[in-house]
Amino acid sequence: MDNIKVSTFYHFTAFSDLSKIKGSLEIFCKKNRIKGSIILAFEGINGTIAGKPADVTITLKYIRSLPGCNSIKSKDSYTSSMPFNRMKVRLKKEIVTMGQPNIDPTKVVGKYIAAENWNTFIEKDDVVVIDTRNNYEVDIGTFEGSINPNTESFKQFPEWWEKNKNKYKDKKIAMFCTGGIRCEKSTNYLIGQGVENVFHLKGGILKYLEEIPEEQSEWVGDCFVFDARVSVGHQLKEGPHELCYACRQPLLPKEKERSEYEHGVSCHKCKDKTTESDKGRFRERQKQIQLSRKRGQKHMAGFDGS
Repeated sequence: MDNIKVSTFYHFTAFSDLSKIKGSLEIFCKKNRIKGSIILAFEGINGTIAGKPADVTITLKYIRSLPGCNSIKSKDSYTSSMPFNRMKVRLKKEIVTMGQPNIDPTKVVGKYIAAENWNTFIEKDDVVVIDTRNNYEVDIGTFEGSINPNTESFKQFPEWWEKNKNKYKDKKIAMFCTGGIRCEKSTNYLIGQGVENVFHLKGGILKYLEEIPEEQSEWVGDCFVFDARVSVGHQLKEGPHELCYACRQPLLPKEKERSEYEHGVSCHKCKDKTTESDKGRFRERQKQIQLSRKRGQKHMAGFDGS
């Protein structure tokens, strides 16, 4: 029975006293048995929380009471088990790191394309569709025919654009990401670079997968999510992927059968990227996890310590 509600949200707003907001938010979430991850910065809030539906609802009501946050919308799904071990509220310079000091999505962003209109829009000949996510996310699913910038982090996106912008100068640019937050920044960035026809998928991939029937979908594969579910598919049903806890890359069950896979130590994507010393540390970590389990304790590693 899917009795755990998972809510993802973000909002750009000007916060001032971050330490005070962090402290009160941590207390409220703990009091209401909420787990998850929330990032706070002077530019706003970004998070995913999980718990019993009533507890999540009251927590979202509290978050909407924060300065400038009354219009926050969440993308909600349900799962049978808690996808987080604990509640973390972190202070950062940006709620999604792009490293561009002049970015301000509160001033201007691209034109929103609703999920129900996305298929028709991206089929037009004068539209270029760009996936703003990172390689490991694109690898497990994306829209048919979209462009992958091959970035390892969102901070690399501006550099990619500068190198490739002349290819797309006469096109309409349509961008998408998991929940919409990266596109708020990437569309603002392109507009600041003088690009006029900039669009993005409203609510991101998660909204699209929630609303568009699979038989009408242009999405191929699954969507990476930043919790223990690892991926979701249409109707936001939990996908088949698991994490390699050495490199944090998503793996299909069949990929765990490969000879390079050692639980918590390596997979075919990272075996040649870590030293034997690294692998030794990973094995010791797995040993401590197992000892903690035998004692009936939780050991924090990745999302679920497994």
